[in-house]
Amino acid sequence: MYLSGAGHEQGQGRGHVLVVAGDVAVRRRVVQVAPSANVAALAMVPGSVLLGSDVPCDTVCLDGARDPNTVLTRLRAAAATRGPLLVYLSGRLTVDRRGGGLCFALAGATAGTVRYSALPWEWLGVELRGRPAGLTTVVVDLVADKSAWPLLQESGGLPDSGSAEVYGVVCPPAFAPAAVGAAVSGYTRHWIEQLRRGPGRPANVQVHALAVSAAALPPGTLVLPTARELGMRSGPQHEPQHPPQAHHPQQPPHTHPSPPLQQSPHPEQPQQPAPAPTPAPPARGSVSVSVSESGMDWGGGEDPRPSIHALAVAGRHGEAAGLARVWEEYALQTCGQGSSEAIGWAEIRADLARMAGDFPLATRLWMGVGQTRLTREGAGGLEVHAAAAGALYCWAQLRDRALVLEFGPDLVALLRVLPLPDPRHLRLAEQRLDALRTADRPGALHP
Repeated sequence: MYLSGAGHEQGQGRGHVLVVAGDVAVRRRVVQVAPSANVAALAMVPGSVLLGSDVPCDTVCLDGARDPNTVLTRLRAAAATRGPLLVYLSGRLTVDRRGGGLCFALAGATAGTVRYSALPWEWLGVELRGRPAGLTTVVVDLVADKSAWPLLQESGGLPDSGSAEVYGVVCPPAFAPAAVGAAVSGYTRHWIEQLRRGPGRPANVQVHALAVSAAALPPGTLVLPTARELGMRSGPQHEPQHPPQAHHPQQPPHTHPSPPLQQSPHPEQPQQPAPAPTPAPPARGSVSVSVSESGMDWGGGEDPRPSIHALAVAGRHGEAAGLARVWEEYALQTCGQGSSEAIGWAEIRADLARMAGDFPLATRLWMGVGQTRLTREGAGGLEVHAAAAGALYCWAQLRDRALVLEFGPDLVALLRVLPLPDPRHLRLAEQRLDALRTADRPGALHP
């Protein structure tokens, strides 16, 4: 445990940051999430930046704790602060087999010692429930083990944490990391990168959305808050501008409100997701074409990626894809083919296609990104591995024989030049492609 800013009396409005590293998540001797590395990286960010506040604050980092009562004591002290509070948890989620409750595994926890070496998740909610609304943020970067994952799928998310706003990701138990040896996980790394950009600090929901879109999360990852939770939140919605409309210059501006989700009074009528705000595009030529050191210049507006992500999460895949395509064209025009901005938008479009179930388009886009990044960064680049993993996953979902044969050779060629964390992926891709090449029957593949 180490502390920053300790030794001062807690005064009116003083802030607090509590960062906790739980048990490491490992699959087949490969680390899926390294909590100690995540906590160490986050601890390098000033507390004022983490809180988004200039008030004096204390930072407490717990790494290697094995006793849940030790963590509870620190959590209780953090909850007692009168100012803004950020709680960050990274590690492994498990289940108490005797009580059936969800637990945050501490260092060295095993299935037989959960009751003595894990923090029951309900304790978090109990301690934070009495805090004033709007002052508490919980950020999680977790992996659920085989016992916890079914419970999360059944409940649709983590149990309520009182008045806290919860942001983060929970990865499924059986996934291979995008790159072996990457100490800091993608979500936490991109969260930190977003905080360090700027001069202005984005809102937590924006930081979260940008981190999710850039982290190359494994398929099936639980992203918090869910679309339903976002729809139930109240407060003003800030709408970013769009680039000039290349294809529909006469289309009028349009904005959709975001009412809370409600249960349909008629069971026979399907419940519609709450629409995310669709910002109005400015007039042609109103967006600056300069590029700042931190990325694209949004023309005086806000970053559009959180709104695009919210559209996709709400099921409005066509609108999300259309907006991303316009922004990609804008990046191509202003920054050039092969620029990091254009590649970034291609990656966003690829992930949007995956979310929409358009696996042919997602495969094509991930393949293009992978080949471009391979040329720019070489075979050792983390983004190259992430793009290859995305292409492989989407290609594996294809059921049309012609499409599998169309993308297969280029995918296999890309995988052959990369130092893969699991060589079986290349072998399986080669075997699938060879089987189709030698098969006589045309038509569709069946699972």
